[in-house]
Amino acid sequence: MKRTMALGITTLAAIAVSAVPGSAAPATGPAQGGSDHWGVITRNTIGSPVAALRNGPFGSFGVTGRAARPPYGTGSLGIEVADNSTSLTPLSEKVDFGNEVDFYGDPVLGLTRVGFHVFQTGENTSHGGPGNMPNIRFEINPRLTAAPGTTYSSMVWAPPASPVTDRWSPYLDATTSGTWFLTGNAGTVTGCNQSTPCTFPQLKTALNDGGQAPTIYTAAVGKGR
Repeated sequence: MKRTMALGITTLAAIAVSAVPGSAAPATGPAQGGSDHWGVITRNTIGSPVAALRNGPFGSFGVTGRAARPPYGTGSLGIEVADNSTSLTPLSEKVDFGNEVDFYGDPVLGLTRVGFHVFQTGENTSHGGPGNMPNIRFEINPRLTAAPGTTYSSMVWAPPASPVTDRWSPYLDATTSGTWFLTGNAGTVTGCNQSTPCTFPQLKTALNDGGQAPTIYTAAVGKGR
């Protein structure tokens, strides 16, 4: 079994700040960075992946300055998944590290700041290519007028490749880079699916179809499947 190299994503606090839905933040929004509601979402985990908060990474060797240390403190979230280790179809693992409490009920259309920094390694890109990156995933109730019976979809950001390896990347802004898609029937109805992903503005326009505003169930950083 071959595991992908660990990817360092922003500290727990940074994930919360980056994903907080702007004007849609609940009254306790400023405290979300220190919330104890972050952790592995067990029901969205397949196999035996790793998603753990850790110090660092610092470096790699020879790298100095801001790119050599986690951008929001001393630690980060490390994610490891294997691509061929289960008896399921597909064979790969999956993990979500997220929050099932603090964003519940917030409006999707209120999201204004989403993104992360990543510590991408040369080994990781050699195994899976430059697109071998983590995702940001929101479980949502899309509340589409065209599909009133659809009450669940995963709203997923596929980030662009990191512009650097073996050091911390600049901030990757999910509202202006990469692509987004919706899973299930919501993706089919809106046209924002894995086959035809959308930009963030296009996604928000597709979800704003004249009915009730779509709402968030959970927010997470994940990888796999």
